[in-house]
Amino acid sequence: MTTWILLRGLARESGHWGAFIAQFQQAMPQARVLALDLPGNGALHALTSPWCVADMVEQARAQLALRQVEPPYHLLAMSLGAMVAVAWSHAHPHELASQALINTSMRPFNPVYQRLRPANYAALLRLALLGATADDWERSVLRLTSNLGRDDVLAQWIQMRSQHPVSRANALRQLVAAARFRAPLARPPTPTLLLASERDQLVAVACSKAMARHWHCELRVHATSGHDLPLDDGPWLAAQLAEWLG
Repeated sequence: MTTWILLRGLARESGHWGAFIAQFQQAMPQARVLALDLPGNGALHALTSPWCVADMVEQARAQLALRQVEPPYHLLAMSLGAMVAVAWSHAHPHELASQALINTSMRPFNPVYQRLRPANYAALLRLALLGATADDWERSVLRLTSNLGRDDVLAQWIQMRSQHPVSRANALRQLVAAARFRAPLARPPTPTLLLASERDQLVAVACSKAMARHWHCELRVHATSGHDLPLDDGPWLAAQLAEWLG
């Protein structure tokens, strides 16, 4: 049995994988799937988020040790979670069998205007500085991350935000950790698959393309999905992972 560890991005929690976990399990019925929260998010929202990605790695490893889940692990991670995966693969390569990274961006491969598209600066600043209701915040995030107008998940996201509120301080800490993180130039010692969305409105697909060139690893691109690829086309994503491992 293979063990897959799922990691989400900035100020997102394990619940945001939504229906994808069942879709993934259907594509790989023999896999054990565990979705972890990073400190400051989800069930761990009361904890203080670390200022650096390396500390997020150690926290994730501690969670698995408490659950007595032994390596090797396969990692599926997106955005900030993908940075955690890359740091993990370099710090503890013996623990990982593979990593699949979704719509991520990292220094030194990508300039800031590709890592966060400039068209979103004003909207994100308004939300962060002026304060926003849970409805406003999640509706904006959904618009930025999904190309399908998936209003069916909006109520779920608002409820998660109400149950597990991410503090402004923790969101800032995660943002700083992501901005400071610098991936090693060397190819990851772990087999790596990059997955990206051509029409990602938040992070330019050029980011994944640049990493694929530098690391000489495989890249698979979805033609129409947004930043939240598991939400917009979970079955496609699950099929790519099953085929890649197979």
